[in-house]
Amino acid sequence: MNEKSKTGLADRRLRERLLLGRAVPGDHLRLADATLLGALDGSRPLTANERAALMHSPLTLRRLRVLSDAVRKQAGAAAIWMRSGGLLRAAASSTTLDRLVTDDGCWALHFVPDGDGWSVILALAAEAPFAPGLMRQQPMLRVLDGAGATVLQGRLDIDGECEDGWPFDTPPARHFQLHGGMFAVETAAP
Repeated sequence: MNEKSKTGLADRRLRERLLLGRAVPGDHLRLADATLLGALDGSRPLTANERAALMHSPLTLRRLRVLSDAVRKQAGAAAIWMRSGGLLRAAASSTTLDRLVTDDGCWALHFVPDGDGWSVILALAAEAPFAPGLMRQQPMLRVLDGAGATVLQGRLDIDGECEDGWPFDTPPARHFQLHGGMFAVETAAP
């Protein structure tokens, strides 16, 4: 480790101690554990107001640290994944939709014409940090649209994909437009 790296590490540790150690009268937990866990795993980025609440509450910062340590301990060397979300982009909304990607880049939904309908394929990116664990554990996965309806449910095959027929009457692009343009990939109860 060079001198600049040592100085940067020391500065970060000092800032951390100052943030966590200060006393704020009336301080209380300002964010729920689910919100903090979502921020840790990248499935739910914090809003500007939530970031401000976190920075102004040493108690909430300490809780984030405890949750982070617990997640790290539980995961060992492997990353834990619970949920990834994505959004229909404006460019995709005006043309035939053939692919959607989650915001974290770890999942893709492919839409393939199939006779009079469509097939939908969920594909896990091989470079996703949690890919080895998911391929080993083979949990039941589901894809939800912005209204909470199930688009696809199943387990990944050896290629890291899951495929089924498109379950709705409207084509994929129109369906996602009608349901907030959002989608999510998450584990499902078997």
